[in-house]
Amino acid sequence: VQLQASGGGLVQAGGSLRLSCKASGINFSINTMNWYRQPPGKSREWVAGITSGGSTNYADTVKGRFTVSRDNVRRMAYLQMDRLNTEDTAVYFCQTQRSGTDFWGRGTQVTVSS
Repeated sequence: VQLQASGGGLVQAGGSLRLSCKASGINFSINTMNWYRQPPGKSREWVAGITSGGSTNYADTVKGRFTVSRDNVRRMAYLQMDRLNTEDTAVYFCQTQRSGTDFWGRGTQVTVSS
């Protein structure tokens, strides 16, 4: 299983970024895909998730600003991040699970400047 996240960068507060996660080695269409983040000096935290059926859930801190989506044909998951603020600065990871084992992609850095 390989997950490759991309799309991070430096953005001003109030701006937007779209993260992408490309998956291989799994039956992507049946897997729930999650996004996590790890702010500087803090623990990794769950941000958002999307089930195989397209149901979505969000952490309270990002609800209304972030949108998770997926494209099963392209085997991609996305995280659209709008109205970013400095507290969104973190390394962002995509994650999925197969047979009880967690798989993580290499993170992508998001830095929001004030």
